[in-house]
Amino acid sequence: MIKRLLVISFGIFLFFGCAKKEIPQEVATGGGSPSDVALPAAQDSNIQSQNMTFDPQGSDSGTIDGLFTIHFEYNKANLSEKARGLVAKNVQWLKAHSDVHVQIEGHCDRHGSIEYNLALGERRAKAVKGYIVTLGVKADRLSVISYGKEKNIDAGENESADGKNRRANFVVQEK
Repeated sequence: MIKRLLVISFGIFLFFGCAKKEIPQEVATGGGSPSDVALPAAQDSNIQSQNMTFDPQGSDSGTIDGLFTIHFEYNKANLSEKARGLVAKNVQWLKAHSDVHVQIEGHCDRHGSIEYNLALGERRAKAVKGYIVTLGVKADRLSVISYGKEKNIDAGENESADGKNRRANFVVQEK
């Protein structure tokens, strides 16, 4: 029994002790369905001439036109039809801003242990990244991180708050 606890403890230490953690300043909202999000109008063909300042809160802020936060069902990491539609819109933005790298952050609601939610948040971020790559964006422009339930955007203890917190958001890393 003690040997088993030591092995488990060592495994947890390796998982969390070796994980690279970056602490960005992101938090917030997002959502909408593909049908109620208009595609961008004809864009200036010279992207370099456009103002390329980004909100440090990423897609959660709702102020980066064309980048949408992706929401998940309870205890799920798979992309719904609605989520795939929003990811496709994010891919359009990424293709129009080919010099930009983004970090995809996985988040969870208040339910479950810290360890479980870190793993679930990572699966969510990786699911989004994987789908983006299948739609033609190079994987080296995308990084993932999980915050589990540590960076909720709504502190409420109800289903509405939980639904806002189960998400993957996009944070611009470079121009």
